[in-house]
Amino acid sequence: MLPLRCTTALAALLLAGAASAAPADLIVKNGRIHTVDPARPEAQALAVSGGKIVYVGDEAGAAAFAGPKTQIEDLHGRRVLPGLVDAHIHPLDTVQFDTCDLKSQAMSLAELSAFVKDCVSRYHIAPGQWLNVEQWNFSNGNQPDPAHPTLRAALDQAAGDRPIQLKGNDGHHGGFNSAALALARNAKGQTVGFSKATLAGDFAAYGKLIGVDAAGEPNGGVNEDARSAMGLADVAVGNVQAVIAEPEKVMQVLNGDGITAVQDAMVTPSMYAFYDKLQARGTLTVRATLAQYYDPDAHRLADGRVDYDGLVAEALKVKAKYSANPLIRADAVKLFADGVLEGDPNAVPPTAPESPSLKPYLQPIFGKDAKGEMTVKGYVDLDSPACHAVQAAPQRYDDASAASDFLKANGFHPAQCFATSGKLQHDPEVIAEYLKRMHLAGFTLHVHAIGDRAIKTTIDAIEAARAADGNASRPDTIAHLQLPAPEDIARIGKDHLFVAFTYAWAYTDPEYDLSVIPFVDRVKDGSYAALHDPANDYERDAYPVRSIKAAGGVLAAGSDAPVDTRDPRPFINMQMAVTRAQPGLPALNPKESITLPEAIEAYTLGGARALGRQDEFGSLSLGKSADFIVLDQDILGVPIDKVGQTKVLQTWFMGRKVFERPATTQ
Repeated sequence: MLPLRCTTALAALLLAGAASAAPADLIVKNGRIHTVDPARPEAQALAVSGGKIVYVGDEAGAAAFAGPKTQIEDLHGRRVLPGLVDAHIHPLDTVQFDTCDLKSQAMSLAELSAFVKDCVSRYHIAPGQWLNVEQWNFSNGNQPDPAHPTLRAALDQAAGDRPIQLKGNDGHHGGFNSAALALARNAKGQTVGFSKATLAGDFAAYGKLIGVDAAGEPNGGVNEDARSAMGLADVAVGNVQAVIAEPEKVMQVLNGDGITAVQDAMVTPSMYAFYDKLQARGTLTVRATLAQYYDPDAHRLADGRVDYDGLVAEALKVKAKYSANPLIRADAVKLFADGVLEGDPNAVPPTAPESPSLKPYLQPIFGKDAKGEMTVKGYVDLDSPACHAVQAAPQRYDDASAASDFLKANGFHPAQCFATSGKLQHDPEVIAEYLKRMHLAGFTLHVHAIGDRAIKTTIDAIEAARAADGNASRPDTIAHLQLPAPEDIARIGKDHLFVAFTYAWAYTDPEYDLSVIPFVDRVKDGSYAALHDPANDYERDAYPVRSIKAAGGVLAAGSDAPVDTRDPRPFINMQMAVTRAQPGLPALNPKESITLPEAIEAYTLGGARALGRQDEFGSLSLGKSADFIVLDQDILGVPIDKVGQTKVLQTWFMGRKVFERPATTQ
């Protein structure tokens, strides 16, 4: 800390400089400004010229920048933050269009069937025409009944010969009816459909990506890249053309939430037109880092080798296109290391998680408790005589009646007699080589990794990529990190990796927890106490935010909208970074909580650092862009459970007001 005489002298010099400075374009005064700048954490006023901050301090100092044409903005004591940075979001999908949209509501299969049937009628879906149903909640609801035993059966009743796609609200799951499943094409381009026979032959590589019923036939659940077999392109992306037609709607969503910078976490070629159109119109009111997405397994040469040279060349071409762009960069690449960690307790046999695990997943036996709610009745012993019989002659249980007899006799399905550990999205060698090639070409790495094996594989690959080019200074980032191994938390810190957490995902929820925890930890039933035993691996390791920060990892924030909800909901994310709980429910391993100022920093300076643009924005500091937001309440002064209710009154971008909430909604 500087001595008092030094700070007094410095203040005098700054005031002298202010007195001789040209008048500012804008002075913001009478605010409670949280700068996220450790050199001056709080201020009353800002002065802005040419879109940049030229003064931060008290009102007397700001007054020296006033001129006859200076705009004066009195904030009347409102709380001010730097513009928010969403470091992992899918902006084009944040806009709600007039589509068949479940809005993540949990529905039973009967309710889901009725909803989809109404959409078929309301949107006049003709026979043979696809109906895409948005925001399906794959992890909650979906309870079967005798009339709707599977997702496939429920959708068949709703749509008949119209192919239906339920688009999971996580971007990884899909639900389909028989008309859609029949359209699946094999590697030769032949339409053979998904069936028990083709799953054993043409589509054997998809493994656990396709759910099956007790007879081994597809039950309607088709996940990840298996969906592309039905002729669906960009299945994780919404209606791109509709968004491009009205791109300013996305800016309204982002600026309305106080967001002034984003990393678009999965940009495909069809999406560049969106950003280009906004910039050409002068209506791009966020800075955007475009994480280019290419599937290396979809770019193989005739001899089967991945065309790494071609992929790097294409990525460099896009990067060069935006190299001199003041608002848009394309200097990052995205890769999926795994899918997701949720299984399906309602399926028979239960579908295990697809994210790869360092140890085999358990095989829980699910059933109904006295209240009719799903619970865990026990676990399959893979070393039991019954399982040994299945393992010795699995073909005996290909017959549906044999499988049914086994289920009745033993209380579990014969398919549960085999260990499963999930599967990486790509072979480890492909992940390592792809990331190395892109790092050597000058790209920042942004990797989706949920489970422990995917996280370990990702860290291995990033370390190897950095060793190959000797560059450990790029903000290479891992997104999500639901369940890392404890030893990899230390590696994240040692490597100073960036982590884009979606803090609103760290909570307890009885129905969701049943789709994950019984496959990871042995629990005695489905109660909260059983699922959240402090000795459980999941309870100890899930979303280890505090531990990663303490180890030396760098926290950013990414809403991953439209996952769960199209709303990026930054203030709910901040609240739950602290509480790790939904209202009325216990917290998820609360020792991993962070403070509200730390959550704000993750959403501002941490995000700017993750984009490699901390010299431009992220804090309200001299020389940085005048990106700031005005709030309807002082989130640093209200009870933590009120933080999520915060509304943005104004958003300023480069010294220009780009959003103001109507007075009627304040």
